[in-house]
Amino acid sequence: MTLYDVPAPAKLNLFLHIVGRRSDGYHLLQSVFRFVDLCDTLSFEARPDGVIERAYTLPGVAPEQDLIVRAARALQAACGVRQGARIGLVKRIPQGGGLGGGSSDAATTLIALNRLWGCGLSRRDLMALALPLGADVPVFVFGQSAFAQGVGEDLQAVSLPQAAYLLLQPDASVPTGEIFSAPDLTRNSKRVRITDFLALPNFGFGQNDMEAVVFRLYPQIEACVRGLAELGIRVRMSGSGACLFAEYPTLSAASQAEGVLAKFENTATMRGAGKTVSETQPEFQLGFRLIKACAGLNEHPLRSWIAS
Repeated sequence: MTLYDVPAPAKLNLFLHIVGRRSDGYHLLQSVFRFVDLCDTLSFEARPDGVIERAYTLPGVAPEQDLIVRAARALQAACGVRQGARIGLVKRIPQGGGLGGGSSDAATTLIALNRLWGCGLSRRDLMALALPLGADVPVFVFGQSAFAQGVGEDLQAVSLPQAAYLLLQPDASVPTGEIFSAPDLTRNSKRVRITDFLALPNFGFGQNDMEAVVFRLYPQIEACVRGLAELGIRVRMSGSGACLFAEYPTLSAASQAEGVLAKFENTATMRGAGKTVSETQPEFQLGFRLIKACAGLNEHPLRSWIAS
């Protein structure tokens, strides 16, 4: 049996506050997660010999560190499964961009192999397996837009208004560990309630507490944000970056903005408040790659695959 074209959606942190730190070093967060329809796709073919085989390569990621492989082996161990799987992956979500691609791939692996191998685990069971793989993995198994607390495991479903997003990737790669270990990272934001967010959902609420550190360490990201603001496009960073997102009421509006920004992609510089594009005397460097204009989702595409 084989499962083809199984989606693993990206996520956005609509806001991200760091409200404390545990004695074991893990940071305590408050955030709202939203899925978008930018997806990696995976395939799963059952094997009788128990081997977890990668039918893909991830540059710089050995099988022992690959969250997909680790998720498959965690499910095998938890359920005593003797079957294996040949797993394929088409990668569309940028690696290390703050969009949760690796975590989403791991969650989709748990969900799909639970189905393929007939394990019969509940959503709660799969979320328990997901947390040791990474703080973002449980929300993809949870399967709904969520207000998150703790280290990411305390999740409460939220209903969000329709929105679309334009995703951009600045010319930088940001290691998450570097940001969490920075001495000047804000770790004492005031705790908020879910009702605070719901009164001003999406871009109307909060901030990403990691932005200040990321901007200090990677000034090209801050320059990109400032340059986009000069064009009238407000962006926020997702997770620890480097990917940025702008919010729009409809997908057509996001697509229209994508068309406008295409002329600035990778090459353009801009100077002055007059917003004239110039290759000389630049004030802002707009180094970025457009990823996609995409719709916001309120449910994971595989939510119905798991018993509640």
